[in-house]
Amino acid sequence: MNKIQAIKENISKIIVGKDETILLTLCSMVAGGHVLLEDVPGTGKTMLAKALSRSISGSYNRIQFTPDLLPSDITGLNVYQAAKGEFVFNPGPVFCNILLADEINRATPRTQAGLLECMEERQVTIDGKTRKLDEPFFVIATQNPIETSGTFPLPEAQLDRFIMKLSMGFPGKKQELEILRRFQEGNKNEKLDELSSVATLEDILTMRSEAMKVEVHPDLMAYITDIVDATRNRTDVNSGVSPRGSLALLYCAKVLAYANDRAYVTPEDIKLLAVPVLAHRLILSGGYGASKNAKAVIEEILTEVTVPTETGFANK
Repeated sequence: MNKIQAIKENISKIIVGKDETILLTLCSMVAGGHVLLEDVPGTGKTMLAKALSRSISGSYNRIQFTPDLLPSDITGLNVYQAAKGEFVFNPGPVFCNILLADEINRATPRTQAGLLECMEERQVTIDGKTRKLDEPFFVIATQNPIETSGTFPLPEAQLDRFIMKLSMGFPGKKQELEILRRFQEGNKNEKLDELSSVATLEDILTMRSEAMKVEVHPDLMAYITDIVDATRNRTDVNSGVSPRGSLALLYCAKVLAYANDRAYVTPEDIKLLAVPVLAHRLILSGGYGASKNAKAVIEEILTEVTVPTETGFANK
């Protein structure tokens, strides 16, 4: 069994009815990116991060973001030790393989920016000294879209660091019934503790290397550029998707094909990924942060851009 599918099945023992969200989260990790989970409380965002950490034999840390959190609380700081007569570095929680940034929009922009270098450069610079983070390094950040009191919207530069923005969503009636049945004895945390590792850190890096070898036809690369270019030529969009977003869509499409045991990318891979990879990168004319409108923009673009086929180009 493909290791990505093995991890997904392991997480599904805890998270019910969210196979696509789990798969896209894993694709983000293997692609070398980070995920922003935006949803109402109680939908399983934190549980997903914990189940993922249990499924991989790597280190896991959680940061509860609050308005008084400082950048040094994330990255660490140099502490003077009188016995040694010198400063000693005390590493912060960012030094791990999987980091849960819980309720990230509750911290001030200054503290949010403390994650920027970590997420993009995979390193931390403190007092002029740079320290590399271990690979793989994967951030799962969560935020509540309906609660605005005491929150600070993520700046555009921070949002662009997330390779995907996902939503757990409410379960269907059948899924919710299965949740009640599975956890009726109140043993949710016990079941989480029972999860065993099904992949190593080396497996993640190996899959990343193998996934990048997946073939992407030139017509599909043109399809990606057409979609991205369309975001830059709309009156309802102030700023379209950057080249970072184009690469993110390409990398995620490769990993999704790899996860489905294919050696090539299909147009369906790109269509499935377009909204979670691109929508949060748009800055709309109607105002910052209108995620539902951004999703509608990408969906409309997908209906307008011609789709490559084996016999040439054809309208969707």
